[in-house]
Amino acid sequence: MASTTSGDVESLPSLGWEYSCDFEVDYKSHNHAAIVFAALEVDKELQPDKVKRHVYISDGKLKVRFEAVEARLLRASFSSFVDLVILSTKIIEEYGEDMS
Repeated sequence: MASTTSGDVESLPSLGWEYSCDFEVDYKSHNHAAIVFAALEVDKELQPDKVKRHVYISDGKLKVRFEAVEARLLRASFSSFVDLVILSTKIIEEYGEDMS
């Protein structure tokens, strides 16, 4: 997973692969976005030669760009990532004040 802590999805280099998807979650807190970023950063793509994921934080938002050579690989990567984002977000919603 390529990762940075600030930037804009439009400025990320494109690999020119046929399938791509951009995704963002507004946590309204840089700290909460950074917690999710750190939790997800350790989960590497299983096929980095076929799926790339760029994740970064900007203005309290977690922003992600996926690129893949096949639609099914994009779907699988995106789906797994969103499951982890949902879990991380639920933890922040439950314990967020204690995590700041």
